[in-house]
Amino acid sequence: MGATAAPPETPGRRPPRIHRAWFVAAVTFVTIIGAAAFRSLPSLLIDPLHDDFGWSRGTIGLAVSINLALYGLTAPFAAALMDRFGIRRVVAAALTVIALGSGLTVWMNHAWQLLLYWGLLVGLGSGSMALAFAATVTNRWFTERRGLVTGILTAASASGQLIFLPLLAWIVETYRWRPAAVTVALAALVVVPFVWLLLRDHPADVGLKPYGAKEFVAKPPPVPGAARRTMAVLFKAARTGPFWLLAGSFAICGASTNGLIQTHFVPAAHDHGMPVRAAAALLAVIGVFDIVGTVASGWLTDRFDARRLLAVYYALRGVSLLFLPILLAPNVHPPMIFFIVFYGLDWVATVPPTLALCREQYGDDSAIVFGWVLASHQVGAAVVAFLGGVVRDTFGSYDVIWYASGALCAAAALMALVIRRRDPAGPPAVTA
Repeated sequence: MGATAAPPETPGRRPPRIHRAWFVAAVTFVTIIGAAAFRSLPSLLIDPLHDDFGWSRGTIGLAVSINLALYGLTAPFAAALMDRFGIRRVVAAALTVIALGSGLTVWMNHAWQLLLYWGLLVGLGSGSMALAFAATVTNRWFTERRGLVTGILTAASASGQLIFLPLLAWIVETYRWRPAAVTVALAALVVVPFVWLLLRDHPADVGLKPYGAKEFVAKPPPVPGAARRTMAVLFKAARTGPFWLLAGSFAICGASTNGLIQTHFVPAAHDHGMPVRAAAALLAVIGVFDIVGTVASGWLTDRFDARRLLAVYYALRGVSLLFLPILLAPNVHPPMIFFIVFYGLDWVATVPPTLALCREQYGDDSAIVFGWVLASHQVGAAVVAFLGGVVRDTFGSYDVIWYASGALCAAAALMALVIRRRDPAGPPAVTA
């Protein structure tokens, strides 16, 4: 940040009763929740924008797909940006860009404006606050309880979806889509002062050790070469087979979650006569159960072969998608509730075993490799977000995309099973 760091803790200095790291984690949690508002809105906009402007669902889906793709492609560089310019500056700028992109949609009249505002601006802003934000805060501020903090911050996105989806659905149904877009913009802007005033880049900035650390840790200098290393690791990993199997299966994961269910479930349910608020509430329930599923998957990953876990997750997800077309109805019935609970448990259960396989295959470079695998997740989501709208325009229903995604999940299960195991005594598949 350019300022001189505060002096380190001394024996005569009384330590705070509650370590500053927990306040930083709390601000990070609130920030991610506030940013989750824009993640909740796209599925609620498809029908209103189609009705108001006559834009095809494929065009609207294209804007969502640009957003998702940029979210993923920006993510590998987010940590480099934070190392270079500081967490506080990057996150405050990202929230401002999100607010700008969402707010400008209120005055749009042409489809290219939706692509620019919602696709480009919100996509870049959200990508700058992707998984790297929580990971960077955890790595810098915590030595102990890293797993707990990572789980809590990862759950913040699901919590934000739970909070905002029903609210935004009510706003869209009652006041149409423009007030909902303004709500998203305000939610992002409200968090900016908290980030600027309360968030600090490193414990050394306030003269503290990381939580649980035995020794004071000096703040590292800016790392201008981090982006080059990010690209170098990608080029080396791309020459190995496991990278493409992990990236391909995780792309299908994104296609069958963010791209398909998160984007198209609400309009698909509405096609069958279900009220928008009821469909949005079901989507919010998925956010509740994905917290449970992620924690359970992490526990299982510590005890079982990650490849077999992924194969089971993808296979069960594929089977559930094949049944979804016959479950959609005007009313919420028990089989649909079962689907929602099951899909929620499986939603991000793929993350712990995928990360474990990256760690097994790529050693010290695993975090960067996982960043690129995560990018493939979002690219897969982007493709299906667009194709889902095209399928609805062409066939008048979403049935084809449900069945195709179920088949893709079966392919992902096979891809997971054929990832070769690496000898723990051997070198990692790639070294930077």
